[in-house]
Order: sequence, then structure tokens, then C-alpha cells
Amino acid sequence: MAGTLRSIAMNTAMVLLLAITCASCKEEVDISARYVFSDRTIADYLSAHEQYSEYMKMLDELHVSTVSNTTFRQLFSARGHYTVFAPTNDAIRLFLDDLQKKGLISEASWEGFPDASVRDSIQRVIVFNSVIDSGDDLPCLMTYDFPTTQDAEIMIENMYGRKVVVHYDSLSIQINGSPMDDRNRDIPALNGVIHAMNRVIAPSNNRLGFWLQDILKLRREGFHVAAMLAEKTGLIDTLNALRDETYELLYQQGLFARDANYAASQPEHRKYGYTFFAETDSMWSAAIGKPALDISVEDVMAFLRRSQAYPEATDDTCYTNQDNLLNQFLTYHILPFRLAPGRLVIHRNEYGYSPTTGNLGCAMSEYYYTMGKRRLMKIYESRESNGIYLNRCPILDNGRHGSYHELSCPEGREGVFIGKPDLEGENNLANALVYPIGSFLFYDEQTRRNLGRERIRFDVAAISPEMMNNDIRMNEITDSKHSYYRVAPDMTYPYFKDFRINTETTIFGYYTARTVNWNNYNGDEVNIWGIQDITLTLPPVPVRDTYEIRYGYSIYEYRGIFQIFFGTDLNHLYPAGIPLDMRTAAAKEGWEPDTEDDDYNAEIDKRMRNKGYMKGLNSYSGTAGGTDYARKAEHLGRRIFVRQTLDPDKTYYLRMKSCLDIDRENAQLYMDVMEMCPKSVYDNPETPEDIW
Repeated sequence: MAGTLRSIAMNTAMVLLLAITCASCKEEVDISARYVFSDRTIADYLSAHEQYSEYMKMLDELHVSTVSNTTFRQLFSARGHYTVFAPTNDAIRLFLDDLQKKGLISEASWEGFPDASVRDSIQRVIVFNSVIDSGDDLPCLMTYDFPTTQDAEIMIENMYGRKVVVHYDSLSIQINGSPMDDRNRDIPALNGVIHAMNRVIAPSNNRLGFWLQDILKLRREGFHVAAMLAEKTGLIDTLNALRDETYELLYQQGLFARDANYAASQPEHRKYGYTFFAETDSMWSAAIGKPALDISVEDVMAFLRRSQAYPEATDDTCYTNQDNLLNQFLTYHILPFRLAPGRLVIHRNEYGYSPTTGNLGCAMSEYYYTMGKRRLMKIYESRESNGIYLNRCPILDNGRHGSYHELSCPEGREGVFIGKPDLEGENNLANALVYPIGSFLFYDEQTRRNLGRERIRFDVAAISPEMMNNDIRMNEITDSKHSYYRVAPDMTYPYFKDFRINTETTIFGYYTARTVNWNNYNGDEVNIWGIQDITLTLPPVPVRDTYEIRYGYSIYEYRGIFQIFFGTDLNHLYPAGIPLDMRTAAAKEGWEPDTEDDDYNAEIDKRMRNKGYMKGLNSYSGTAGGTDYARKAEHLGRRIFVRQTLDPDKTYYLRMKSCLDIDRENAQLYMDVMEMCPKSVYDNPETPEDIW
């Protein structure tokens, strides 16, 4: 009960915050100044049907924000593109019955609430969660517009600031576990669409930290051991973070004014989030030989000692220390951003992928760093793997005429299977997703060695938690607001943690490129305008070794010349090679198209490497399912700018700075894909590095 009451209190606070946020973009709906449909609007339809009378009472009373006099009834009478998941009277009665059974209200009616403020907050939760406003540029959502992947999120947030999850079963479509009325859905209105709901959509506003605390307090099985470890390592408060309220206030005050010269927007929010890959209690019970609720931190420490997974870690009771054995074990399970099931591995334009059928093409991987001590984590999916895995390192068909599909996976390199998260009720967390995993996850010597034998390739946008948490990277919404972002320089207020915008006239831009076909890795790209000067933090390497660090480039006449700086001291980075000219075709560096003669093609590759350059990748094309692979394009390539020993315990920075004598307003720094490749791959005497 305590956890639910706290959730209600959090819901109240969140609605108030969201109401303020809504005011910044919607404020007042001036019906006199806007065309109001004289035919059937959403408000007309709902008013004409008695089964929505309880819902209509709330629409009459609730305002769209705390600074607006516009009610939801008025909103639904005006022009717009609204998707309304309208709860029936029966759905609302079931919701009130549930609250009474939980002991939160004295009777199953609005009179049963302890005070008016709690009642009002619950009504706000119901209404704000029932509405998706698609704005001026996007249509409302019929059921055929919903994502087809099971348990995927609708990318447009509802007015509560949450994304709802779509689940399909043999009886109905469920939205956040609430079944839709099959006979009364896809009801068109002149300003939107109505879907009748047999249950109220009221997702928990619980956060990961509170959720873990409740598991401990209620001694609830499932992830009890994981919750205990989070508490012992001092992560509970951290895992409650939801968003940067200072940034929210500055945004609402207009500090990040939109530049009328650019069709781009500053991100509205700076959210925090987490992805927790957790062992289940049944796994712990089998491993330790005790009921999960009886397992102690000492039991877990003894288990970790036996595993010998972290020999360099300190073995003491200072569990909050990043060097501690328990801390290193648990924090390797958590990513500092929220990854929904459909976004664990990005699929768009890789070799053989079909966007229409969803059939997977060549093997794809994402590389991220974890919480605590920064360590590398690989998330992998292939057609042959039958699911998504952590740290899977298979043998791929990577010959010059291969397919880059998985051939086999030797013992010890299978990785850890990722299960499906529970998104029902209190488990539907506002700031996190918890994935059950199929085996114990260690960053042990074998895992590091496996990763250390692979080329680490990553999209530049993927290294930023802010890009992931705020749905900037690869956002599927195609209107201008979500297709291109421009982020203010750090002198205004730092938005990114791993990108540093170094001057007040440096403009950070990001294109999702969802509506175009660009020959980029994943299709998207980062562009830096104005005075091009930016520093990024690189992911950690898995083992100490000699690595090549490569920068993927694209040649166009409006780009610039850039000096690359590299090192571990953020304030004293050293130049890495000669400047990179993004205006000159790769033929200058020995590029020639591939021929039928593989030996000659290998000579071309060697010639380019001797100059510090490589061709583009053979693993992706400009269009999904296309054959215009990056390797075939003269304007695409990779620049090798560092070849040196790198240490997994050190943090490395890369700075790109314009070398042009004058600052051209239209000059552009392009950023897309990068690689960190160990010597065992690029200088292997038995198996040359592949072209993929």
C-alpha cells in the first residue's frame, strides 16, 4: 500500500510538471481564433454516447495545463490530430474497484477518496494518459498505424509524457495491458480518432529505485536478490532520477530559442534513464542453493569469489566503491539509458535487411558502456541467433563474397540471452526497463578477451546517453520536430555528457534521416556547424592492446578541413596525424572501385591503408534492401588517425576542430561511424581483416 500511495503522490507531481511543460508548447487553445469543425468532433462523439459520460465529466473539469483555461472538452472541439483511448464507464468503475480493493479509497466512487487533491490527481492520470496529441504535422493513430512488433512502444508520447506499449493477443489489442474494445475502435472524428477502452490506461509512475525498494519491503520474489544488490551498492537514489529539472525550467523560459533560419528544434527534455539486465531469483536460488528471499549479500559475495570474474576488484564490505567486487558485478548489468525492446539493436539499412517484412539481414551489434566503472557491453542480434544477446561473439561469414551472417558460435562465446521485460502495472517503470537474462552476466577475463578480438564499431550518436534517453537517436517520427535537432552550446547549458560543444558559436545538429536515403551507418548523421569544434568521449576498450581508431567520413564540397586531437587529458589533447579534408574525393588516397580480381582489390586496400585510409563498409547501403554499399562509394571512407596501445582503465577523448582560415557559415563537420580495431584483427597474418 505504501508503494502505491507513493506512486499516487509521484503521479500528482508528474502531472503538474507535465502540465507546465505542455504550457510551453500548447498554452491556451483559442477556439475563437481557430476553425472549429461543425460536424462530428471527438467531443461531439463522446457526448453523444452515454458509455463515456464519466469520462466526459472529467474532460469538462480538467484543464490542459495549470496556466490554461482550456478544458479537454474544448481541446477536443478544436482542430487537431488527437488519438483518444477513451475509457468507458465500466472501465472507470473497474479502476475504482481496484483502488478500493487495495484499500486506497473507502468506496468505489469519486466520493471515496480521502481528499480532493488525491481524487483530482487520479483523474488527471486517467485523462492525460488517454490522449496522444500528434501536433500539426502528424496524423492521429489508427490501429493499423500501431507498431507491429510485439510489446513495442508507440513513439509519440501521450500527454502524460509516457509512451504506451502495444500488445497483441488472440482476443484484443492491449495498450499498457488495458484491452481495447474490438467493436468500438478506429472511430474517426474530424479532429482525431477514438478507441474505446475496457480498462483505464494508468501506468505506474514508479521509478526503478522505488520499484526495487518495494520489492525488498514487500519481500516480493522475481528480482529480490537484484534489488538487494542495488540497495547494498548505494544505487537506489541514482536509479530514481527521471529528468533534469533545471533544464526543464530553462527550456520553458525560452533560453533555447528556436532559430527561424533552421528547420530544427532544441530537445524539449533532458531525461535520465536506465536499462537493467538482471538475473532472476530462480537463477540465484539454483546457483546458491537457498530460497531467494533467504539469500544474503554474504552468499552473493561467496558466489562471486568462486566465479573469479573480477580478480582485480577489492574484496571488502565497501560495496558503494566502484572498485568493490559486488559493485563491479552489479553495475555491469546497468546501462545509463533506457532501451525499449525494439531499440536494443537498431535495424535500418544493413546488408539484406527488409524494412517491409522485418526480416533481418547481416549480423548487427551495438556497443555501449555501463554504469559504475566504465566497461564495454555488446548487444548483438542476427537472423541465426534467434534473439538478442549480450556479448555474443560468433563466427561470421565475412569473406569478400560472404553474407556476414552467423555461421556458428563456439563454446564460451555464446553470450547472455536477453528475455522480454514485464511491462504490466507497477513493472511499467517511468525511467527504466528491466530485462530478465538467461545466464549470469560477468565481465570476466573470457568476456573481455572475446570482445578484445573484435572490431568495435559504433554509431557516434550511440555513445551519448542523452541521445538515447530523449529519443533523439533514430527517432521514428518523421515530422520536422523529430527529424532534425539542434543543440545549444555548453555555454548556454550543457546538454550532453559525452559530447562537449567547445565554443558559443558551435552548433550541434543531428539528422535522423528517416525520410531520406543517405549512405550512412544506420542512415543518420551528426553535423557540426558554425565554428566546428567538438570533443567526444570514446567508449572504453575491453583489454589492453594496440588499436587503430578510425573515423568514418563522407566527402562533400560544403564540408571542411579538420584537425583531430586525441588523448586522456581533456585539456591537453595532442594532434593525431595530418588534418582530414572532407571536401576531397577518396581517389586522392588511392581509391579505386573493386574488380573481379580479389588479389588486386586487396592491393587497393593495402595502398589506401599505407596512406592511413580505408574504403567504406560493405555491411550497409544507402537504402534499406539496396545494393549501393558504402564500399562502392568513392565519397565514403575511413581515416585511421590513431594506432597505439590503449588501456581499458583509461578514458580517451577525441576532439575535432576546423582548420579553415576563415569560418564559413555553411561549412560542416560530418560525424557518423567510428571503429576501435585491435591489432589481432587489422594485422592478423592468417586472416586479413574483412571488408564488412
